Amino acid sequence: QVQLVESGGGLVQPGGSLRLSCAASGTIVNINFMGWYRQAPGKQRELVAAITSGTSGGTTNYADSVKGRFTISRDNAKNTVYLQMNSLDPEDTAVYYCNVRNGASPAYNLWGQGTQVTVSS
Repeated sequence: QVQLVESGGGLVQPGGSLRLSCAASGTIVNINFMGWYRQAPGKQRELVAAITSGTSGGTTNYADSVKGRFTISRDNAKNTVYLQMNSLDPEDTAVYYCNVRNGASPAYNLWGQGTQVTVSS
C-alpha cells in the first residue's frame, strides 16, 4: 500500500518561492504520469505541471499560467517528486495535490493528501 505524502506548503509573500515535495512510501513501478494539480477556492482543479513517460523518455508540461516560474523535477533515489515555485502570485493560492498514475500493468492512480499554498502580503 504505497502512499504519497506532500509537504512544503505554507504562507509566502508575492514574489517569494516555495518548493513542494511529494514522497512515496515505497517504490512505484511503471509510472507513466507524475504531476501536480491545484484547486483554488471557487475554481476547478487544474493541472499545473507534469512529467509524462514515453518509450524514449519523458515529456514535461506546464500550465500556461506557471510557465517560466514553476519547475517539476524528481529524485528517483528518494521516490520523490518536487515542484519548485518561484515568483509566486496571489493567483497561485490553492491546495496543491501530487498525482502519480499508470494506465496498465499495473494500473493505479495515487494522490497526495494536498498541501495549502497561500500567497499574500
